[in-house]
Amino acid sequence: MGGDHGCGVVIAGVKRALEENKDISAIYLVGNKDEIHAALPERGFRDHRVRVIHTTEVVEMEDKPVVALRKKRDSSIGRAAELVSEGRADALVSLGNTGGIFAAATFKVGRIAGVDRGCIAAVIPRQGNEFVLLDAGANIECKPVHLAQFAVMGNAYSREILKRKNPRVGILSIGTEDSKGNELSLAAFQLCRQLDLNFIGNVEGHDLFKDHVDVVVCDGFVGNIVLKTSESLAVAVFSMLKRELMQNTKRQIGALLAKDAFQAIRRRMDPEVHGGAPMLGFNSLVFKAHGSARERAVASAIRVTAATIKNQINQIIAREVAAANKKLAAMEAAVSANP
Repeated sequence: MGGDHGCGVVIAGVKRALEENKDISAIYLVGNKDEIHAALPERGFRDHRVRVIHTTEVVEMEDKPVVALRKKRDSSIGRAAELVSEGRADALVSLGNTGGIFAAATFKVGRIAGVDRGCIAAVIPRQGNEFVLLDAGANIECKPVHLAQFAVMGNAYSREILKRKNPRVGILSIGTEDSKGNELSLAAFQLCRQLDLNFIGNVEGHDLFKDHVDVVVCDGFVGNIVLKTSESLAVAVFSMLKRELMQNTKRQIGALLAKDAFQAIRRRMDPEVHGGAPMLGFNSLVFKAHGSARERAVASAIRVTAATIKNQINQIIAREVAAANKKLAAMEAAVSANP
């Protein structure tokens, strides 16, 4: 119920996802049944795998997430999270309020044992492949151990889902030298270098779109700024390029000759390919789809979610975070014993 374009677009995306993926045994449409049932025949859609769960409330974009979840006990996001926590569903996909989704994941789905904070892992395209940025906006204030755990979770996601053999993990900072950064990044640097990661140290903003780093770690304040700046820059560059290419006939002919190249770049930068971003560190997979998503993006979000479940990413994260916590605890004990 939380998308910008109404539940009809969501249903069209669900239809497309079910047509493309026969492994999905059921999709629960959680929201106002009258709106959902009205949209189903409109989209020419009947599938025995679709079940409708009626709710009477919605966590709106202007709501304070935790307060809304407590007061709106019959909200679509709250009920959807309960389906997951009860084991009736394996994952949660939502186009709604990011804070509401994260709060529902935290308080209803629950964090993996040993994970202090869940996080948003944004997959950002660049030439040749993608990199994972986390946290992309869930945690504005973090401790060093949180960043270390983000590094472990991002490493697992990059390796298992994006198929990077030995992901290069870096901390986003203002310089590549070990001494550069603020108190948080400096302390996180020291923790990450002790873990079983291909840790390359600090990375700067201009490293992100080179083939230099696969997992970029930062707090949610910085990560969200990086994500939204990158998205808006891509839109601005295409807009400027289009305007310049239309200035005269010579340029228009050149643009026509280069049309295939421009379309390839546009496909590469298309946010609908991934459909949104997973929230890592929870007992079941939670996926935040773009609020502006249309049919193709919704289908992509479901496709990525189904593939991630099949790869058992949560079980892998649980094992690797537990191993990292053990190593960090041993390191802390050694420091305490030798002040």
